[in-house]
Amino acid sequence: MNKNTLRKRSALLLAALLTTTAALSGCGGGKSAGNVATGSGNTGNSGGSDEQVTITHYTIDSEDRTFIEKLIPDFEKEHPNIKVKVEKAPYEQFDSKLQTLIAGGKSPDVTSHYGYGGFAEYYNKDMLLDLTDLITEDGFKAEDYHIPDNLMKIYTVNNHTYGIPVNMYVTLMLYNKDMFDAAKLSYPPSDYEDKSWTFEKMVEEAKKMTVVSDDIAKTQYGVDFTWAERDMRPLYFGAEPYSEDTWTNGGVPSETYFDSPEVISAYQKLFDLVFKDKVSPTSEWSKSVAGQNGDPFVAGKIGMSIGGSWNLAGANDFPFKIGVAAVPWGGNDKVRSTLYVDPLLILKGSKHPKEAFEWIKFLMTTEVQEKSIELSGGNPPVNTEAAEAYYKHFDGIDPADVKKVYEGAVKYGYESYNHLITNYSQINDMFINELQPVETGHKTLEEVMPVIQNKVTEIIKR
Repeated sequence: MNKNTLRKRSALLLAALLTTTAALSGCGGGKSAGNVATGSGNTGNSGGSDEQVTITHYTIDSEDRTFIEKLIPDFEKEHPNIKVKVEKAPYEQFDSKLQTLIAGGKSPDVTSHYGYGGFAEYYNKDMLLDLTDLITEDGFKAEDYHIPDNLMKIYTVNNHTYGIPVNMYVTLMLYNKDMFDAAKLSYPPSDYEDKSWTFEKMVEEAKKMTVVSDDIAKTQYGVDFTWAERDMRPLYFGAEPYSEDTWTNGGVPSETYFDSPEVISAYQKLFDLVFKDKVSPTSEWSKSVAGQNGDPFVAGKIGMSIGGSWNLAGANDFPFKIGVAAVPWGGNDKVRSTLYVDPLLILKGSKHPKEAFEWIKFLMTTEVQEKSIELSGGNPPVNTEAAEAYYKHFDGIDPADVKKVYEGAVKYGYESYNHLITNYSQINDMFINELQPVETGHKTLEEVMPVIQNKVTEIIKR
């Protein structure tokens, strides 16, 4: 996990108040990672286009990210003067290794915020190259790569571009059709405009699928609700944990409200699924069924699972029939989905930014984005032409449902806090640790939330 050893407060102190922009078209109340502090523009060493160079792409050591290695031969064939090297790190070590590489003068050329740190954190540490001049010189146009303008704006700050969106994940519901059939229940809707699909309705359905037995093999639960990061979950019920100026103050909130009655009530609704309604598993049960980082839904023990669309990537291998549905309405008229728009970034330490940009453009073409869906096991592209192939990627799932769920998630989506709030890796670590005794039933929210409120305040002031 990222311990922020190279934090640069100077850039943060120069934070300019920016006008809030919507993250995506029709995204009511959505926020953009572009609403961060103003940094210095620096195009770095552009390198020579005819020079034989090697660029490094730094990524997570997992199949859904390292598939890019299979694309390198085609790229190098088209660009004989550019070699691409892939450097990897486990998810938990991604941020710390990146900081170590940069500190040691061995900065990768291309990466993304694949660890716990987000765009705001990278930006405020002055790690990112301003791509604006490269884009102008190259004549790059987002429409040539079928990238919607509103996605490009997410990583644009004061008309300076710092990232090219490559993948877009949303929050969605996966459901086990076999469990719904056994309980004689209708499948949940994929249409976000279906007003009958509410949080309360979801709990009713979950009760009908839940079986609790002393025999763990016979136990199953109706729902597992892991909507967004832990600090973001109150938003689903309409409770704002961070002050509104967070989005116009460089990702630095002037106030937080984690000990407010509204936020505590929102968390209580989620923990009631486990301890009051008993339709969701405890963390201990999930570990016993699926291992430390496993998913009991994949084991066929959960009826409905609300989480990121990366969970859909393995759907073709699930040992049961699967469907996708809208996230039910939880009380916030504008927000029902978290958006995770991942960009490709060139780091300031890159010695070959022009060649790195050539690699990024290659990865954004429709042909490569379509190929990447297959090679990655189902990564969702931002290229709208390639997205049509993504909707058809999943065996046994109606492509119209996948498309409808994606479009609804975008309409009711909110860019993830981990992309928007500074020092986020520390905030995330703290939430995981402090909420653990609540998740295991050993402490109450009333005991824990004042502690979290104080610790968030301390982290933000660092």
